[in-house]
Amino acid sequence: MAVTAANLRHSAGLTDGGVYFDCLDPASGATRPTIIMIHGGAHTGSCYLRTADGGPGWAYAFAARGHRVVVPDWPGCGRSGFVAPDRLTGETVVHGLGTLVASLPPPLVLMTHSMSGAFGWRLLELYAARIARVVAVAPAPPGNIQPEPEVLDESDAAVVFKNGAQRIRLDKNALSVADRDFVEHKLVGDGRFFPRDRIDAYTASLLPIAPRLLYERRNINGSQVRVRDVAALRDKRVLVLTGTNDLDHTRDADGAIVAWLTAAGAAVDFVYLGDRGIVGNGHMLMLEQNSDAVAALVLDWLERA
Repeated sequence: MAVTAANLRHSAGLTDGGVYFDCLDPASGATRPTIIMIHGGAHTGSCYLRTADGGPGWAYAFAARGHRVVVPDWPGCGRSGFVAPDRLTGETVVHGLGTLVASLPPPLVLMTHSMSGAFGWRLLELYAARIARVVAVAPAPPGNIQPEPEVLDESDAAVVFKNGAQRIRLDKNALSVADRDFVEHKLVGDGRFFPRDRIDAYTASLLPIAPRLLYERRNINGSQVRVRDVAALRDKRVLVLTGTNDLDHTRDADGAIVAWLTAAGAAVDFVYLGDRGIVGNGHMLMLEQNSDAVAALVLDWLERA
């Protein structure tokens, strides 16, 4: 059944930790676990509400199947409370999102995407008793397994490091803004499901990222968010989902996360979309033109015992 204004209740809230969230509830009441959809870097929760071409997003698809869907903005991002950029670390984001997780009745499903993947592994550790399952879409690895780049030079103002053969300078005091080149080569890539006529509007919708978050995402000096007690992940159900045309999330790259989770005792399923006959998705699967088909795979996984 499609979700319409007649069978959906939309509300919004703010946690004690200053985290804003949208909430979609089936009007007749949720029949399945609450799912928290956490956006990636440069985005807000709106990426789950609308696709790139303006259609209803994953939040609506999951609400249509009986889930209460809660869609937050990171602390210091979107409509959540202000956090000074120099204090906006991964653990700050985890703490803020944790106030939302702690406020919702279990069992919960946690969905993460991209940069928030690392936050999700830490949240699963901290709230293992509340989170029953994790859906990790093209997720960042935890600091436990992410390689450290070679640092060539570092000062209070900037750090210069190597990424493969590439030399990168990260300004420690400036927000990073995604430009069209980044969108075309990283977020869209050579995929065939992102509407090309929407790239300019999409680029304009993106938010700047605090420098410390990027520093950690690169795992410079081992700074990426880590899981401290991997025993907390034992027996947790996890789905890792990856598109075929995601340049930074190859089968091998995300497969390494699957191997780490398996070694920790989690019950992991890895869905590489090409193995399901779905070829051509880039990094932003929830925004692409076949997003409903991808959502259906996730929903089928959630409904399996």
